Amino acid sequence: MEIKNLAAVNAELQEKKGLVDSTDYKMITFSLAGKDYGVDIMSVKEIAKADKFTYVPNSASFVRGVYNLRGEIIPIIDLRAFFHLPIEKKTDGQENMLILRIADRVYGTIVDKIDKVVSINSSMIQPSHPIFGDINVKYIGGVVENKGTLYIILDVVHIFSQNQEEKQKPRGQAVEVSPDAYYEARGAADFRGDAEAAAENLKFIKEGLSALKKFYPGPVNEDWLVRRFGEWNSTHTEENIQLTSPSDADAFLETFYSPCAGKFWTSDYAYAVKAVLPDLLSNNIQVWNAGCGSGYETFSLVCILKSRYHDGHIKIWANDNDIMAIANAPNLVFEMNDVPDYCQTFLTRGRAGYSFNQSIKDSIVFEYHDITNVNTLPDIDIVLCRDTLSFLSPDGQAKVLEDISGKLKTGGIVILGENEVMPGGDWRPVGKEPVPAFIRTEKK
Repeated sequence: MEIKNLAAVNAELQEKKGLVDSTDYKMITFSLAGKDYGVDIMSVKEIAKADKFTYVPNSASFVRGVYNLRGEIIPIIDLRAFFHLPIEKKTDGQENMLILRIADRVYGTIVDKIDKVVSINSSMIQPSHPIFGDINVKYIGGVVENKGTLYIILDVVHIFSQNQEEKQKPRGQAVEVSPDAYYEARGAADFRGDAEAAAENLKFIKEGLSALKKFYPGPVNEDWLVRRFGEWNSTHTEENIQLTSPSDADAFLETFYSPCAGKFWTSDYAYAVKAVLPDLLSNNIQVWNAGCGSGYETFSLVCILKSRYHDGHIKIWANDNDIMAIANAPNLVFEMNDVPDYCQTFLTRGRAGYSFNQSIKDSIVFEYHDITNVNTLPDIDIVLCRDTLSFLSPDGQAKVLEDISGKLKTGGIVILGENEVMPGGDWRPVGKEPVPAFIRTEKK
C-alpha cells in the first residue's frame, strides 16, 4: 500500500482545485432531442430567434431556407434534421438559433433550446464515443461533465467545412478521359509481346470505360474487370479488341450489371438477399439505399426487410441524383400482376391501380441527393449500393466508402453489386453471387 504524507495529499488537492478553478474553454450549451450539447463559443457569432425563412428549391432536407440577418443572407440549417433527431413543434413558431461563423462563412443553426455559457478547463474534455449521442461520432469533438451534466461538444468546423474539404482534395491517379483524348491515345500502343500488349490493351480499355460510359475501374470492381478482360481478349482480335464507341463499352459492360436492375426484384433474388441479412441487436433498423433509382429496388428491399424483421421499426434513406426518378418514386402505381408475390401483401388498391400501403411508404425517405456530398445519416445497420460505386469518380468512390465505414454499425452489412467488392482487409464476405455481401466485425 502506498502511504502519502499530509503535504503530498494537500498538494494533490490543491492541484485538482486549481484545475477546476482554471478555465480556458467556453462553450454555448443547448439541447437537441432532450440531450445536452455544447459548441465552442469562438464559433458563435450571436444568438437569435426567427420564424420566417425563405425556402430554397431542391436543397437538402435539413436546409430550412435562407434568412436575412441585418442585410446578410445566410443559410439556415436545422441540426435536428441534420442528425435525424425528433423535432419539437413550436407553439409560437419562433425557432432558437445559434449564428455560427466558420472560416469566412456564416450559418444559422436551429436547436431546441439554448441554455447558457459554460466555462471549463479544456483538459477535462474526453474523446468522443458512440454511446454519448445519437449522432455520428465524427461530428463530435469530445464530451465533458460539468456540475453533474454531461455535454456532447459538437465539432461544427468539421460539420460545415467537410464539403469544402472534399472539393479541395487532390484527384487520384485515375482521372476522367475525354473521348477525343482516348481515341488519340489508342493509336500510341506499341505491341512488343503478348504480356506487354495485354497490359497496354487493358490500360486503354480502362480509359475507354471511363471516357465512354463514366465507369471507373478501381479496387471495387478490379476482380471483375480482369476476368471480363480475359473473356473479351479471347473473343476479339488485335484489330477490334479496343473500345472505340459507346456501343463497344456497353458490350464490354454487359456482364457487369446486377440482376433486376431498375425493376422489382424477382422472388429468387429477393429471397437470396433475405438469406444474407444479419441478426440485429435493435428493433430500430436503419438502412441506406445509395443510388436507389426509380424506387423499385427500394420497395423490393423494404418488403423483404418486413418479412425478415417482423417486429422491426424500419427506416430506409433512399438517395439518388435523378430528380425525376426520386420525385415519382413515392407515388408509383402498378397492376397487381406486375408486382412480385412477396410484395403483394403490402399493396392497397386506389382509383389508378395498386400502390404500396402507408406503412411501407412511411418506412422510406426518398431524397434527391448526390451521395458524394455530405451524407447526414444516422448510424446504419444495412447499406444497399448495387452497381453505384463503379460509376462514381475515384474521389467519389473513396468518399462514399469512407461514409459507409463511418456510418455502419458493428455487425452491420453492406450489399454491393454482383461484381463489386468492399476493398481492404477489414471486410468479411458473406453470401455469394448473385448477392455478395460484406460484414465488418469491429467498427474502427
